[in-house]
Amino acid sequence: MPPRKALAHPEPALRSPGRALADFIATEVASGLVLVVAVVVALVWANSPWAASYHALWSLPVTVAIGEVGLAKPLQRWINDGLMTIFFLLVGLEIKRELRHGELASPRRAALPIAAALGGMVVPAALYLAFNPTGPATRGWAVPMATDIALALGVLALLGRRVAAELRIFLLALAIVDDIGAILVIALFYSGPPAWPAILGGALIYGLVLLAVRAGVRSRVVFTLLGVLFWLAVLASGVHATIAGVLLALLVPAAPARAPEQLPATLRALLTRSERGQPGEETTLPEQLAALARQSSAPLERLEHALHPWVSYLIVPVFALANAGVSLRGTALAAAAADAVTHGVAVGLLVGKPVGIVFAAALAVRLGLAVLPAAVGWGQLLGAGLLAGIGFTVALFVNELAFAGQPAAEAAKVGILAASLIAASAGLALLRFLPAPAGKASALPGQNPL
Repeated sequence: MPPRKALAHPEPALRSPGRALADFIATEVASGLVLVVAVVVALVWANSPWAASYHALWSLPVTVAIGEVGLAKPLQRWINDGLMTIFFLLVGLEIKRELRHGELASPRRAALPIAAALGGMVVPAALYLAFNPTGPATRGWAVPMATDIALALGVLALLGRRVAAELRIFLLALAIVDDIGAILVIALFYSGPPAWPAILGGALIYGLVLLAVRAGVRSRVVFTLLGVLFWLAVLASGVHATIAGVLLALLVPAAPARAPEQLPATLRALLTRSERGQPGEETTLPEQLAALARQSSAPLERLEHALHPWVSYLIVPVFALANAGVSLRGTALAAAAADAVTHGVAVGLLVGKPVGIVFAAALAVRLGLAVLPAAVGWGQLLGAGLLAGIGFTVALFVNELAFAGQPAAEAAKVGILAASLIAASAGLALLRFLPAPAGKASALPGQNPL
């Protein structure tokens, strides 16, 4: 369970969009450290005398049943198909928030991170296929496309005032566009043949969720039950189960039930009634204020606010613990070092990411489609491109989809780990070497300079 401090954020209704963004980035930065610890534990455990227990634990069959009906999966599959659905639910909420209120809401501001993200997906995939042009290994082409937001922002945080807030926001927007690409790739290329009865059943349940949202239903029990049923339908449909999380996120209302401009007048009316001691009130003033706060904040923001610590401090580290363990002993490491899958993943992340990002961004600026932020130079953009090569959580996830149970999965993990470590070191060194932004240190909206 995450420590209570991690869950103690300000009331969402009282946070400005800038404060919400600052809180989001702060959680991502802190969770990066937890993720690193989980990876180290997984690697040490998988290369210790107790390595057999590591693999046995995640292969342990777990059955969830109600009466005669049940679902049996290895523990690792429950994590990858079940817990990671919540991860992708949060990703979907982040994407929707950015499209409505963030960097992706304005076409002019969104052009640069969108172009850079597209370049940072296409070039790594092309380089991977250059190393693996034929055979089963081609299935791993999407592995080096991913960027790990938590680790990339965590490295940026080490640089403090030497990095402009605009670069952090650019990297965050780029990573979110990257997530959109990953979701589309998983849905289109890493799902099984369609099972139409399950798809039709899922569409019906999805419609019920939509009706409940439109009808103003607020019961968590109702939405949890419908969400689980929808996940089961997607699991049986041939589409990867985690896509259920993204689809559900699209239905979460992004507007508050009560307009923010109505808040002062309503608050004054509540306080006036309380001072007069008017009879007939069924709730206390604190309860009325809490209800007013909920009505004045968007359900999307409240849900994201509630899920973010659990995903960052529990779900993603558990996923890393279950999937990052790879043998680094002599023969296994030598075999991975000689494998074209390792080469394709490592070169795709370490070279393809920064080259694709800088080239596509430069092309967008050259064509007049985007503008480089004033506090960000091309050197800083290259540094961000290197940090985008830290492709960890989603890269490991796609790797499992592409090569589950195959030797290539172990080779790809070595490529992901090696490239992510080198990319983090190179990006950190470059951005530390470059001069700090001129003038006063820039800060995120709602945040003091780091």
